Amino acid sequence: MIFRRFAVLIYALLVIIPITMVILTSMKTMSETFENPLGLPGEGVNIANYIDIFRSETMLGYFINSSVVTLASVSFTLMFAAMIAFAITRLTNWIGTIVFLLFTLGMMVPAQVNMVPLYNVVLQLGLTNSLLGLILVNISVTMPVAVFILTGFMKTLPKELFEASTIDGAGEWKMFTSVVIPLSLPSLSATAIFLFVMHWNDLLYPLLFITDNNYKTLPLALLEFQGQYATNYPMLFTGVMIASAPMVLAYIFLQRYFVAGMTAGAVKG
Repeated sequence: MIFRRFAVLIYALLVIIPITMVILTSMKTMSETFENPLGLPGEGVNIANYIDIFRSETMLGYFINSSVVTLASVSFTLMFAAMIAFAITRLTNWIGTIVFLLFTLGMMVPAQVNMVPLYNVVLQLGLTNSLLGLILVNISVTMPVAVFILTGFMKTLPKELFEASTIDGAGEWKMFTSVVIPLSLPSLSATAIFLFVMHWNDLLYPLLFITDNNYKTLPLALLEFQGQYATNYPMLFTGVMIASAPMVLAYIFLQRYFVAGMTAGAVKG
């Protein structure tokens, strides 16, 4: 018991200390950061860096781009993944197994392996330097993991529910919208948070497909604070705090569904 508490304490310190340093540095000036990197801000709580970022129209545009890409990617991925997972669940023959295995194989391919062929496809479609192209790439890349999670949950739903719906005269679409979706809300919420974090923090694909400043996302824009010879750490960490805020808020408001979704199917009655 003592060892477990000590391990938890060490883990908590490993998490809290870096977060605290990011928060404190975001409230410092450049001179304070280099003179006393581990100390407190000289002027106390200083939100000048946050004000400067929000006054910047370009940074606000980057935030909007990230919001559009993330919300659209998560919404369409969840919608299509839920349909595919329901279809796999309803296909009790070998076809459903083959389809599920194909999506599972998609999770095994590293993102770096897909970079060249994916770039060629997007380039031929004329979707480079566009939010639409980034959204389509995000959907295609994260679809396998979403299908994998949702299929695992839907397979735990009692078959009697489907049989009762069929007896009541419900078709597949009615069964999907009226029975499966309401029961899958915890799993859908957990998957949504998982996808939100992936898309919001994604740097690889914006770096690969976006070169126009008008379409840059927030993680890509944070690289602007890193120069060849110097890095503006206060502004960089301020941007990190702002970029992290939506994920923290999403988890706070969906925490109940997230915990329920992570434990769904673990215990069967």
